[in-house]
Amino acid sequence: MDASQRIALIESRLTEAFDPTSLEIIDDSHKHAGHAGAKHGGHFTVNIVSQAFAGQTLVQRHRLIYQALGEAMQTEIHALSIKAQSAEEISKP
Repeated sequence: MDASQRIALIESRLTEAFDPTSLEIIDDSHKHAGHAGAKHGGHFTVNIVSQAFAGQTLVQRHRLIYQALGEAMQTEIHALSIKAQSAEEISKP
């Protein structure tokens, strides 16, 4: 699976699970060229805003995202940096 297919997979699963108002997926794999895990999956940053995260702790949000990505976390994603917020959090000054 190439990077664009991995991004599409991440986008599809997170959109289905969280109906986000904002979702940004950044492929950081080029920063890890030569890293042992780089050949077995990509490195990504996810910035997501969803009401599903309201009232959830940081750890709970990450667990929900890992659960939504399922087996892709073992096969297609080597590393994932996550910023997950609710709409209320981003609207605060």
